[in-house]
Amino acid sequence: MAKVKKQPRPKAITPKGFRDYFGAEVTQRTEMLHAIAGVYHRYGFDALESSAVETVEALGKFLPDVDRPNEGVFAWQETDESGQGDWMALRYDLTAPLARVYAQHRNDLPTPYRRYAMGPVWRNEKPGPGRYRQFYQCDADTVGTASMAADAEICAMLSDTLETVGIPRGDYLVRVNNRKVLNGVLEAMGLEEGAASRDDVLRTIDKFDKVGEEGVRQLLTKGRLDASGAYIDGVGLSEEQAAPVLAFLTSKAADTAGTLENLRAAVGESKIGAEGIAELEQIGALLAAGGYGPDRIEIDPSVVRGLGYYTGPVFEAELTFEILDEKGRKRQFGSVAGGGRYDGLVKRFTGQEVPAVGVSIGVDRLLAALREKGRLATQPTGPVVVTVMDRDRMADYQAMVTELRNAGIRAEVYLGNPKNFGNQLKYADKRHSPVAVIEGGDEKENGVVQIKDLILGAKIAENATLEEWKERPSQFEVPRTDLVAKVREILESQG
Repeated sequence: MAKVKKQPRPKAITPKGFRDYFGAEVTQRTEMLHAIAGVYHRYGFDALESSAVETVEALGKFLPDVDRPNEGVFAWQETDESGQGDWMALRYDLTAPLARVYAQHRNDLPTPYRRYAMGPVWRNEKPGPGRYRQFYQCDADTVGTASMAADAEICAMLSDTLETVGIPRGDYLVRVNNRKVLNGVLEAMGLEEGAASRDDVLRTIDKFDKVGEEGVRQLLTKGRLDASGAYIDGVGLSEEQAAPVLAFLTSKAADTAGTLENLRAAVGESKIGAEGIAELEQIGALLAAGGYGPDRIEIDPSVVRGLGYYTGPVFEAELTFEILDEKGRKRQFGSVAGGGRYDGLVKRFTGQEVPAVGVSIGVDRLLAALREKGRLATQPTGPVVVTVMDRDRMADYQAMVTELRNAGIRAEVYLGNPKNFGNQLKYADKRHSPVAVIEGGDEKENGVVQIKDLILGAKIAENATLEEWKERPSQFEVPRTDLVAKVREILESQG
């Protein structure tokens, strides 16, 4: 009889491009999302949870640099008996699903419809350092109004959100531009919609913050050598054709009025360009009326945004403080949020143009920024641990932990092997527990409990002399009836 081949054990590794989130990280994210939701709610936005799975047809072809909809997303085909069926995919953002939701339920929703959504999205892209295939987004959108007041409101709300979660004024800037102005520049260059080199020009413009004015000039014309010495072919425009793009990218002036004047020169006679400038002027005036000056929100022509569905104003929130990269070099933290107006997205479902504007916050990047600023607790606080001195008295310990929980105190009973008390304290230390509760046979007989301040005990053991130890005890014997009151007192003293 042939020997049955033993199945190899599966490898306990995280799939490439994905990661696991543990207690402190999940708690920090939850608390930050709660703070963001509070701002969105205050602005009148309602929560929406849409399906994580959409049809590929509904998601559309809006991922950057992707020609087919099932590239860049995690997709599969649900086949019937004939082998035919819909292609399904995990959502790659929260905006495309909103367009489907609004088109499907528009008769039951108010107009305009203001919603916020938070959750994971998935992109089937090549992973790299800090670049994952699953990440969290936090969106807010207004669907059903063409008023620039909606765009200004989104920018103001983004500014308020950053300050609420702990990014102080002066450490961020919300930068605003308009795709119509860019379209006006392309029109002035003779590159109408559908022109072969138009996408190449757009991609080159998007590199302005990396290569600067001269780098963009070279890439638009004959090409350039990159930092590695490799030669990158240019788009092939003449210097005269490239001039409007460079005028557009360098049109930022000392104030909004000067920037708008420079943009008028860049778009020339273009009607769509003039329309975009007028919209920026409206947004600037509305923000100024609300007290949002250029120290918080400014017009900046270098903002382009990558996704193809933007049709009007676009914006990015950039964090301006410096950090050290992996090589120890100083650099600005960069963008943590972006968005814009996308008046054509719902039209794919309804055949009628429905104006919409929204913003998306990169949750993981914003959390990383808060850690850089020291605005997140680096040491998580675990539960109070009720130790087990006598396994036959587990009911007594459960009664204690129930009292603590009913008083709103996070607590647990040690459920491991109670034989070695030292291991119980090691467990409490690993759980970052602030307090341990001890009741042996003698304590039970005398109606008392021992309560150990683990935080103070660790500090004293680290830094204090014997005399200081005597002056600041870290373990207290109290009547059993004072259990909750003493634990609460210690927790409050720990802050």
